[in-house]
Amino acid sequence: MAKKILLDCDPGLDDALALLLAHGDPDIELVGVTTVGGNVGLQRTTSNALALREYLHFESVPIAAGAGEPLVGDTREAAHVHGESGLGNAHLPEPTLPLDGRHAVDFIIDSLRASPGAIHLVATGPLTNIALALRQEPAIARLAASFTIMGGSFTRGNATPAAEFNIYADPEAASVVFAADWEVVMVGLDLTLQARATGPVVQRLATLGVLANELILPLATYWVDANDKNWDGQAVHDVCAVAHVARPDLFASRPARVEVEKRGALTSGMTVVDFDSAYPNASVPVALDVAGFWAYVEHVYGLVAAHHA
Repeated sequence: MAKKILLDCDPGLDDALALLLAHGDPDIELVGVTTVGGNVGLQRTTSNALALREYLHFESVPIAAGAGEPLVGDTREAAHVHGESGLGNAHLPEPTLPLDGRHAVDFIIDSLRASPGAIHLVATGPLTNIALALRQEPAIARLAASFTIMGGSFTRGNATPAAEFNIYADPEAASVVFAADWEVVMVGLDLTLQARATGPVVQRLATLGVLANELILPLATYWVDANDKNWDGQAVHDVCAVAHVARPDLFASRPARVEVEKRGALTSGMTVVDFDSAYPNASVPVALDVAGFWAYVEHVYGLVAAHHA
């Protein structure tokens, strides 16, 4: 039976690629998409999600817009990484279908209440919507089949030396989420940087025709880190979070206690990960079967490409 996923996201290059995976995998049922401000502002992340829905033809999946600002502090975005639109060099037709009328927070709560224990909640942007939903209805932590995030790190950050962007964008929300009554699967930078679209990967993706030319390659090859002497392709961070739900066998994980630094002048947004804690609140993937991961992702993308005009 297909695993039901509700994806809270901020498209975003890799969020779009994660949506493609969630839509295309026949073993996943995408039951809803909620948007949050993050990589770019909420208006753009929402417009991108709507455009992707129509371009990829999952029109029956509801999309609800959520929070555009963090719980506390200034709004932080990453357009310098994702491009002004958020989708790099991809240019999709303007969407025509409407949003769900509910706020993302209400949509998340309603969905989990309606199908207790059946929906895997995945968050690939700042955790503002999830924190607001927990504050409004703490029981959702026990209603989700699982909760997986792309965010955090147990070594170094990317928004700052200490903090990964999704956590840095709303540390207060992340703190609420890690304190809730569930196990957080924290798919962080140490794992996702193993999932790079290297030259050979890009060559294989390029065989997928129109879908590759119009969407996959413009997303997967947009960002180049000129400061990284060991640069070997763009990491598809958010794809890893969806893949973990569908194919946990591709990941090796360790239990850990994760706390979020909210106030440090140099460390705000840092995830402090204690693998030796007697009181773990998270499962942290640390190693990826890279060949198996790309075989899975390329297979799913190929299924979509075969039906995409």
